[in-house]
Amino acid sequence: MKKKILSLLLVGLLVFSFTACGQTETSNEITTDGKTETATNEGGEKNIDGMTFNEMLEAAKGTKVSFYGWGGNEKLNKWLDEVYAKSLKEKYDITLDRVPMDIDQILSQLSGEVQAGVDGPIDMIWINGENFKSCKENNMLYGPFTERLPNFEKYIDPESDDIKLDFGYPVEGYEAPYSKAQVVFVVDGAKVSERPKNAAEFLEFAKKYKGKVAYPALPDFTGSVFVRNIINETCDYSKLMNPDLTKEEVREIIKPAIDYLVELNPYLWGEGKTFPVSGPDKMNMFSDGELVFDFTYESYGPVQSIADGTYPETVETFIFDKGTIGNTNFIAIAKNSTNKAGAMVAINEMLTPKMQASKLQELKLLPVLDNDKLSDEEKKLFELDLGKAAIPQDELLSKRLPELPAGLVPIIEEIWAEDVVGK
Repeated sequence: MKKKILSLLLVGLLVFSFTACGQTETSNEITTDGKTETATNEGGEKNIDGMTFNEMLEAAKGTKVSFYGWGGNEKLNKWLDEVYAKSLKEKYDITLDRVPMDIDQILSQLSGEVQAGVDGPIDMIWINGENFKSCKENNMLYGPFTERLPNFEKYIDPESDDIKLDFGYPVEGYEAPYSKAQVVFVVDGAKVSERPKNAAEFLEFAKKYKGKVAYPALPDFTGSVFVRNIINETCDYSKLMNPDLTKEEVREIIKPAIDYLVELNPYLWGEGKTFPVSGPDKMNMFSDGELVFDFTYESYGPVQSIADGTYPETVETFIFDKGTIGNTNFIAIAKNSTNKAGAMVAINEMLTPKMQASKLQELKLLPVLDNDKLSDEEKKLFELDLGKAAIPQDELLSKRLPELPAGLVPIIEEIWAEDVVGK
């Protein structure tokens, strides 16, 4: 699966006043003779704020839950339809309606509905980064809700930065982890012998294989994360953890990285004047032999590509000695969802060891569960032979670098466009 982790919201999204949006859903618990009953809101949905999880299970039975998110990964789509949706139907009588849509379209639709104060068809949203930050700040999401999910309590480490922060922005229970991602670099061992250990060695690698190394044009999310990895290698990364930095302050901090990227330009495919349009384009160029280097957010994606014949069996993955950037992608619930109970039951199911292990086995996606919280039997579900192209999870996680604050990512992308392209 690949979705656009950082997508530009419509300008109108940021000028809306969302003051009235918080009034569309109120707590209407009525106590009679010592018993608490749950009233309904104006949209007719039972207010779930006072429900136990068992009551949510009952309320969700026989309902349909919509899941909006990028639909460009056919393997993931198939898994959602044939594994996840099947489990929801068999265990809870919930029908999953997967709605493939780009995140900017999803948020445009959601913002209009919330602004108008009307119920909408969106229940669950696949989201993270700047998009989550904008939604949360503009009161477009329901929450906090994660502390009410039994499997979140049982299997997730709530103090992990991967769970507490989404691109440096506090989650505060408004989204639940879906899967983890971490950058790995890819080469074909039959064609190249080098495995660059840092940015300096990568520059020499690019010089040796001139015209056969590339990264996508920003703001493509894979191109963007490549630049952030170079920033980590060449700059004081800690100085960028302040979300309030101005553009000129960011420019000053990342100047060594910008200088590096300008120096790299002549040795790239396109010589820094043109870049691949997207991650999939870059991957196709690598698989066709046009490039000798690839990289991906999907740590075990190359394993999948070897299995389906896209990559030869001689493909290997590696990371820099300092590590590579990783993040978590999440599921949120729309503020105006009419089936929040169903959404919470569905998200709780996504956090079962069975679902997370199935995603690892079938999709090669890093699980989000805390290994220390798993029983011995549950740990066995994750003991899979992923092949020689897979970097062990413990090694990956030990060299996992944090994402920058969400608001700084588009600033870095602007600086790249101004100071790197065509230089």
